Formats: sequence, C-alpha cells, structure tokens
Amino acid sequence: MNIFRVLPVVLALLQFIFFPAAAMAERLFVDAAGRSVKLPDHIERVLSAGPPASVLIYVLAPQKMTGWVRTPSDHEKQFLAEPYRDLPETGRLTGKGNTANIEMVLAMKPDIIIDVGSVDSTYASLADRVQEQTGIPYVLIDGAFARTPQTLREVAGLLGVKARGDELASYAEKTMAWQKELVAGIPEQQRPRVYYGRGPDGLETGAAGSINMEILGAVGATNVAALAGSGGLSNVSIEQVLSWNPDVIITLKPDFQKSVMHDPLWAGVKAVKEKRVYRAPTLPFGWFDTPPGVNRLMAVTWLTSVLYPGLAEIDLRQRTSEFYQLFYGVDLSAGQLDELLADSSAK
Repeated sequence: MNIFRVLPVVLALLQFIFFPAAAMAERLFVDAAGRSVKLPDHIERVLSAGPPASVLIYVLAPQKMTGWVRTPSDHEKQFLAEPYRDLPETGRLTGKGNTANIEMVLAMKPDIIIDVGSVDSTYASLADRVQEQTGIPYVLIDGAFARTPQTLREVAGLLGVKARGDELASYAEKTMAWQKELVAGIPEQQRPRVYYGRGPDGLETGAAGSINMEILGAVGATNVAALAGSGGLSNVSIEQVLSWNPDVIITLKPDFQKSVMHDPLWAGVKAVKEKRVYRAPTLPFGWFDTPPGVNRLMAVTWLTSVLYPGLAEIDLRQRTSEFYQLFYGVDLSAGQLDELLADSSAK
C-alpha cells in the first residue's frame, strides 16, 4: 500500500469526522467579475442588490427572498404570487437611487447578497466594500440577455434549486431558439428599425451598448438610436428621431402612445404614419427593460409578433398565460390578460 496515496484520504476523513462543520460549511465560487467568494454550503436567505436580481430570485426561489428592492404596488401585486408579494422592502444597493445601507443589510441577516446585470470595476468595488463591511458573501452575476439560460442555471445551482433552474433555462433556450430560427431567413436590410421612446414625451432612449436595448438585438431588430453613439440611457431630440425615421416605436407609457399619434411634431415619422407604435407590458415587471432581467424573456415572443407580423401564427394570450404561470406562479384571468396586452399588439 502506498502511504503517500492513502494519507490524504485518511486526513480528509478525519477532518470530516472531527470537524464536520468546517469540512462542509463553505464552498468557493468565482463570480462574473473574477472574484473568488466563499459561500455557505446551504443558502436560505438571499438579499437582492438591485431589481434584476430581485426578479431572478423570485422566479427561482421566492421562499429564499429576504424582501423586495422596492415594494410592489398594489397593482403589481395582483400579478405576483402569495405570500411573496407581501415581503418587506429592502432597498437597493446598486444603481441610481440606491436606498439600502449597511445597517439594513445586517438587519436582513442574509446568507448571501446577489447582484445581476452589468459587471465592471465599479460594481466589483461595491461588492468588495459591502462584503468587507458586513462579512456577508456578495456575488456578481452577468445579466446579459444572451446568457439568460446560463444565468438561470448558475444561480439555481448556488441556491440549491437545480431542478427549478433547469426547467426555466429549458424554456428560455427553446424560446430563444424558436425566435432565431423564425427570423433567420430575413435579410438584415429588411429587418425592422426600432426606436424605444421612454418617459412622458418619448425622448429618452438607449444608445448602442445599453443593457436596456439588448432585447432588440436579441430579436434581430435594429436600434436606430445606436446612430447617436454608445452609452446608457440619454435624452434625444425630436429632430434626431425624425432623421432616424424608425419603422416601429416601442414605449412604456400609454399616454405617450396615444398622444404621439396626434402630435404634429411626430407626424413625419414612419412608425407614426403607419400606426406602428406599441406599448410594452409592464406588470409585474417590464417585458422590455424594466428591469433588464430575466423578465425580458416574454418580450421575445411579444416583439416577434409585433415586429414581424404574419411571419408566424402566435397565440400571444396563451403564451403569456404559460409564461406567467411558469415564471411568476400566477394564473392570469381573462381580465388580467386584457389589461396586459391592451395596445401592445399589431392591429
């Protein structure tokens, strides 16, 4: 018997027998920023650093949520499952308008903090600082839309809900593959040119590279505001929109959707002239970008139906019902479906 081969095994067994907690208490995880984070073996309480993480934890393991980054409105709660829709507000650690603080983080007593979205040195520095101040593991997850199936499986693995992650990731893969195959034969020059008009006047949009615009590229459409350069969300002028002359306008605001059809300033835009101005559903989370999380999966089906009319027969009501039951755990009524899809479909 080779003692040098047997000794490590014996030592490992002795460690497990005499120090079981130490042997099993931690595991090492390398996050999207390349940070090596020690995680507890069992995670039961998760604090979301921002809205995309909040959605992700809700669809994967709502029973492990410490709360919502922002308390859902009464209207939003109608599209969320009990009892999770009534969890407390925790505030947000990342992004504009961050409202959380170290005292709140400690009070929530999470086993882990998860942030999902863009990953850069700023987010990594915040994660390091909060982890050092609280002693709570803080991991960064790449929230790029193209990685949605991987993100679902990765975080499900962290939280010990692998089967749930596989189920949702499989749905994501099938949906994304279906859409890609559907539009594969459409020449790039014939694909729709889209303007995303945010805000009450429709003059806030996302430039090239903005995470808020990812879903357009995912469905083969062109973001006309990419001509303005790269960056995040910014304000543009009506003259710029007129020069881009988009085929389609997507908005979140019902009031803007209605007013733009009668506004002489917008009358020369192709999308307005052809009445191709659509409202993206926003309950309980936005289909397009609010927040830019896994909730955008529903936009793959919806955008395909409005951007490529006649390309395929799509029962949007059925698809919406299936998605909400699978991801959000709610069975939509006919009235809720009517509300969600009002002014969002091709006429």
